[in-house]
Amino acid sequence: MVVRRFVHSQGFRYRLHVSGLPGKPDLVFPSRKRIIFVHGCFWHLHEGCREGRIPASRVAYWEPKLLANGERDRRNIGKLRRQGWRVLVVWECEVKNAARLERRLLRFLQ
Repeated sequence: MVVRRFVHSQGFRYRLHVSGLPGKPDLVFPSRKRIIFVHGCFWHLHEGCREGRIPASRVAYWEPKLLANGERDRRNIGKLRRQGWRVLVVWECEVKNAARLERRLLRFLQ
């Protein structure tokens, strides 16, 4: 919601979860040919992030599930780029630094 509120306040209009696109992106800016995914650090195994690691318990369950999420993300982003879309991934932990996130979003959308 932080990302959505900010881009809307800056006058950018978007569509949510467009099912016809690979990965059903979180925010789609059709006129700008831009897409933003907002990924949870745990669910998408954000490298270098404290939250982006496989739990110590039930590793046999979690490891294939979380690794498959990352692989699916890479495939979908690749498909979108081949279709001519520019893609930005915003990680859950990046939302905590609002000023930095806002600069990054504006650079991407302009």
